[in-house]
Amino acid sequence: MTGRGVRGAGAVLVAMIVAATATACSDDGDSASSTASKAASAASSLASRGTDAVASATAAAGDKLNSIKDGVNASGDVTVGAPDTDEDGRATAKITVRNGTDAARSYAVQINFRDENGNLLDTSVVTVDDVPAKGSKDATARSNRKLEGDVKTEVGKALRH
Repeated sequence: MTGRGVRGAGAVLVAMIVAATATACSDDGDSASSTASKAASAASSLASRGTDAVASATAAAGDKLNSIKDGVNASGDVTVGAPDTDEDGRATAKITVRNGTDAARSYAVQINFRDENGNLLDTSVVTVDDVPAKGSKDATARSNRKLEGDVKTEVGKALRH
């Protein structure tokens, strides 16, 4: 689980426990410990959904990269810029692919989005077609979901084909 997911789930848990403590003296029939237990269950469910989203994105990225036949490791051909946030709240980052070969090539690039502690938040694969021989081409990587906090980007894998 990511640090951000833990913090988000923790904040929800704290808010729910505070609410439970405030209502523990009421006559609604639930004890404070029962309400706290329900809050912990809800927070755990929320954190699990974040972990599931990262696992799903990672599996999809792996499937896409594995589908490329005769791909050559080209991680050194790709640079990724600092992330930004688009109007939908998703992280974006400019990637630049430099093709050092004598023919136009296409690339599949996996970009990892990480939190300040290095925990994987999301991953996406960008296809950059027809990068000219001895030339470069830019593209934009976009996270699959909204990411919050201090997001870092890195090239996970890159295949030239």
